Amino acid sequence: MSTRPLLTDTAARLAASSRWEYDNLPYWGGEVDCCINSWTLANGLWLGADVEGLATWFVEHRMADGGWNCEWVEGSTRSSFHSTLNALRGLLAHEAATGGTDDTRSARRAGEAYLLERGLMRRLSTGELVAPWVTRFAYPFRWFYNVLNAADYFRAASLLDGTPPDPRMADAIEAIRAERQPDGSWLQARRHPGRVWFEVDVPAGQPSKWLTMYGTRVLAWWDAAQAGKKGP
Repeated sequence: MSTRPLLTDTAARLAASSRWEYDNLPYWGGEVDCCINSWTLANGLWLGADVEGLATWFVEHRMADGGWNCEWVEGSTRSSFHSTLNALRGLLAHEAATGGTDDTRSARRAGEAYLLERGLMRRLSTGELVAPWVTRFAYPFRWFYNVLNAADYFRAASLLDGTPPDPRMADAIEAIRAERQPDGSWLQARRHPGRVWFEVDVPAGQPSKWLTMYGTRVLAWWDAAQAGKKGP
């Protein structure tokens, strides 16, 4: 069954009727926020919009250290865990849909290296956890970073690339495993602030079916690869 939307003119309708609050920019051209542009890129690919310009935008706005930061427009020159993961999700969607270009594939590799060099959760300078939120799992993920969200990205990238899990993820995987409850579930850490049309997951402190699905498939992917290394 096709996963393409039934309304084939949705992209055109959005282009005609929607613009960004930031400088009234055209919708499918994106704006200045990496996270917004990432999801716009992925959505545009799904809807069949021409978003090649957005894919190029990520190449042009990658930081010298390999990742991205939504605060670049305010002068930031250091990458952000949050922004980098979101940028990677957009670039992965682009590559899955189009094959990507040499430049977009190179940018994705650089962004992945930024996170992997930090074990998905540590400061490169000290080896300490980057912040408490790195092991705080909440669904929906939205733009927020945590190691479960990141590990799920790397699972998807591994499957697309046909490569095994990177061993630099080992500590992050164990941090995910440590949050699994005796019944096999993962608990919702919090509900993100802000108004929503309806809640899509349970209140804080309750077992989350969504987090349990993500946690289970990440560990299954990782553990299967480790078992394969050991052999029969």
